[in-house]
Amino acid sequence: MKKFLSLLLVLAVLPVALLVVITPMDSQKQYIFGLISIGILCLMGLSKKRSISVIMVVMSVLLSTRYIYFRLTQTLHFNSEIETILGMGLFLAEVYVWVMLLLSYLQTVWPLKRELVQLPDDMSQWPTVDVYIPTYNEPLEVVRDTVLAAQCMDYPRDKMKIYLLDDGKRSEFAVFAADAGVGYITRKDNAHAKAGNLNHAMKLTNGELICVFDCDHVATRIFLQATVGGFLKDPKLALVQTPHYFYSPDPFERNLSVGRNIPNEGALFYGPIQRGNDNWNATFFCGSCAVIRRSALEEIGGFAVETVTEDAHTALKMQRLGWGSAFIDIPLAAGLATERLVLHVIQRTRWARGMTQIFRLDNPLFGRGLTIQQRLCYLSAMLYYQFALPRIAFVTAPLAYLLFNLNIIHSSASLVFAYALPHLFLAVYVNSRLNGRFRYSFWGEIYDLVMAFHIALPTMVTMLFPKRGKFNVTDKGGLLDVGYFDFSVVRPHLIIALLLAAGVVAGIVRACAHDYFGVDPRVIVLNVGWGLYSLIFLLAAIAVARETRQTRKTIRIDVDIPVLIHYASGITSRSQTADLSMGGCRIVAPDDRHLKDEIEAIELLLQSGAISIPVQTVASDEQHIRLMFDDIPLSRRRELVRVVLSRADAWIHPPKPQDNPFRSMLTIVRCVFDLFWLTWKSRRENRRLRAQQAPNVAQEESV
Repeated sequence: MKKFLSLLLVLAVLPVALLVVITPMDSQKQYIFGLISIGILCLMGLSKKRSISVIMVVMSVLLSTRYIYFRLTQTLHFNSEIETILGMGLFLAEVYVWVMLLLSYLQTVWPLKRELVQLPDDMSQWPTVDVYIPTYNEPLEVVRDTVLAAQCMDYPRDKMKIYLLDDGKRSEFAVFAADAGVGYITRKDNAHAKAGNLNHAMKLTNGELICVFDCDHVATRIFLQATVGGFLKDPKLALVQTPHYFYSPDPFERNLSVGRNIPNEGALFYGPIQRGNDNWNATFFCGSCAVIRRSALEEIGGFAVETVTEDAHTALKMQRLGWGSAFIDIPLAAGLATERLVLHVIQRTRWARGMTQIFRLDNPLFGRGLTIQQRLCYLSAMLYYQFALPRIAFVTAPLAYLLFNLNIIHSSASLVFAYALPHLFLAVYVNSRLNGRFRYSFWGEIYDLVMAFHIALPTMVTMLFPKRGKFNVTDKGGLLDVGYFDFSVVRPHLIIALLLAAGVVAGIVRACAHDYFGVDPRVIVLNVGWGLYSLIFLLAAIAVARETRQTRKTIRIDVDIPVLIHYASGITSRSQTADLSMGGCRIVAPDDRHLKDEIEAIELLLQSGAISIPVQTVASDEQHIRLMFDDIPLSRRRELVRVVLSRADAWIHPPKPQDNPFRSMLTIVRCVFDLFWLTWKSRRENRRLRAQQAPNVAQEESV
């Protein structure tokens, strides 16, 4: 009965929606209609109810569809072949954005907040688990703590086996595995890369469940207890995925002056999108921090090897056969983000190529086994990585008019703006409301622009030749002693930015002398504004290439743990940590004794006992003491991992403040300003150093 009433409501509203979309208006009436729509939206925004959010989504869809209909029916008239090509390219880019807007609303408007399923008190009923940690060329310093953290998981020892899967066939890894007491598996070749490594391990192990961690992801102690219960409750559950949380900053967070004040780039996917996917039983396997039922994997022939994104493809195959999936929105493990922008580009290019391969080889729109909602969720993920050409089209479109006087939108400036304003305003406002704690307004454009010029060619080639390309491993754990500007990554961005700057200047000149040039100043103003908007985001993307130093081998985490300070004189003082890492700590100075007495060791006081660690003093003042840990035995390091990285609440932090689109835009402008300021400051410092060195050089030459 409820479904019948819903169908009647949709049929009743459909004619009204159709009228909203197709009714033509002149610019004055459209301005009034758009402003009324914006006013209604802002009034509804005062309420936080989910039902109001759904109504706002419907309004946004209608106004965006109205804009696309206007573009289709009134603006696609051209005077030359080049205008036709460029104009149709821009229109198709707008259609792409419209489709992605609809799909994103499907994913995020009904997020599922899944509760944890407790395991039974009788541990004999708990399933056996094989923990896989695949590695290829990563250093042992990165992999070691991942293995030790896995050993710290609270799960019966007789029901959990940990395996280090070493595709690098390194003797030091075999020795470490033996010392740590975990299994070590290698193979003769590296066929199918990570997927082949996992499939080979499946043949040699027999746990009911398989838990996968990338070699830099450290698990919290409660990881298995929080994820395994669902498999006992639901025999058709094949996958439980948890977020990928990163305790080191990514290039955007590290290189941009305001990077630490914005949500991480992956927060949107590992928040509203995955929760929305979960609502439709379309949770993606993301390659790590997940538990999978072995029987489901065996039914599809193991981890997918046909594409370089074996994770999402594996989940798709299982869901085609009717298996269920779940997403637990709690960070239960943490890893290392890509250290440099060039590595970030390499990683994302592989993801883009892999999702394009799935689109071509196992398109979710076709084949049996998936619901309509599942197909659309997967389609959204695969189409997303086709953003390169649309982004390039949007950022370069104003150049057609500003530099070459080509009209690629056949309409008056006022009419275009009247239709575009409500479309853009509602899209930004509604997305900010739905996802504002996970992705701030306009930042998605920066993330995409950084990548657009690099993935355009790979995605096009993969679309034509889907079996080309190979899996590449993202380097982790690297250091950067000296900061630098990575021109190689943003060279195309710099070229387009220079062209846009030239176009804006040319447009201003034409606007000031519009009588001489015989042009409509409103058209020039629209294109100059568009060019400035694009230039701001291009410059913000360029700012990410200003690589800052990364000299700390281990990431410090704010944690307050009681400690005992052992001095060389034999005296002991009590204090607590201000922050802690696997390489050292900063402790609160209890008095001034550290200024005159050498510290030999500290003792971390834990609920499970105490860990005594030999240290060296790095620096100290009246408030704090910075200490570096000396080498410690493996058993003691495992306890240190338990304290620093494996605490149950280690990665649970309060969410970012709610997004404000105007403040977000100002933040991006600040990034651009800081780029010029820091560049000028750096050049001034270099000139000062050269000036200081010049007399010394002259003196040496005279000698």
